[in-house]
Amino acid sequence: MNIQDLLDKAKDTLGLEAQETEAGIFIPSKSSLKLAAPSKTNYDHTEYDAPYTGDKKILMVCTEEQYMTMENGKKFDTGNHPVEMMVPLLHFKQAGFKVDVFTPTGESVKVEQWAMPDNDDDVKKIYAEYESTLNNPKSIANFVKNDMADSEDYAAIFIPGGHGAMLGLPEDQNLGELLRWGHNRDLFTLAICHGPAALLAANLDSPNGSDKSESDFIFKGYKMVAFPTGMDKQMPKLGYLPGTMPWYFGEKLEDLGVTISNKLASGQTHQDRKLISGDGPLAANEFGKISAKALLKELS
Repeated sequence: MNIQDLLDKAKDTLGLEAQETEAGIFIPSKSSLKLAAPSKTNYDHTEYDAPYTGDKKILMVCTEEQYMTMENGKKFDTGNHPVEMMVPLLHFKQAGFKVDVFTPTGESVKVEQWAMPDNDDDVKKIYAEYESTLNNPKSIANFVKNDMADSEDYAAIFIPGGHGAMLGLPEDQNLGELLRWGHNRDLFTLAICHGPAALLAANLDSPNGSDKSESDFIFKGYKMVAFPTGMDKQMPKLGYLPGTMPWYFGEKLEDLGVTISNKLASGQTHQDRKLISGDGPLAANEFGKISAKALLKELS
């Protein structure tokens, strides 16, 4: 047995090896799941004194892609992280806001089921409320083509995290058009963990083939928090990921003039103008709360 075999055996014994659920498809290691996917969230049941009673809604942008192919060819079973989606939704509901669910083409939302907090009744209840909508979301492409120009329906665009937010969304021209529309209409943009990867779409040309314009990236000069590149680069060592990621969204955002201020995913949130961000699952409660409060203040 060579050194690499010994290391692999040790990692497996310690629960540090990504788990293969079917041929070539992996979820995080047992140890990673214990650390990063606890069975209960930090949702704090905040009540809002004057919940919203108007007709503005939140537009939630989700991924419809499930597998991230690593540099070694192994596929990571991903999607949107349930905590980063559902805990903010709990706050939005408490604050009186309805949420419309969108994916690029209307295909079903993919969710990291292995990260579902099984002992959290609040999350399980709201997930059950949204399950049929997640399976039958609206289409960003259809909205941009047919309804966006005249729409007055929304107060915010919300992008939950999970590595799945890096799949399809950053290359989607319709999403880019939607983000620029929201920015021009002075909507809030809410993005948590890997969700900010989707903001890269705002730097794409328009779906009708025209150039997006000579203007700068709409978030150039903004500060935010997000899941750090440095931590993503360490994830394969812990078995959270089955290999090195194909690219890192933080580096691309920074190249476009965004400052990502955090080095760890420790539960930090940040607001810069109408961009509200959170760094990961530990931030989901505070992120949902400050987003809800900001929307209530804006619309009161």
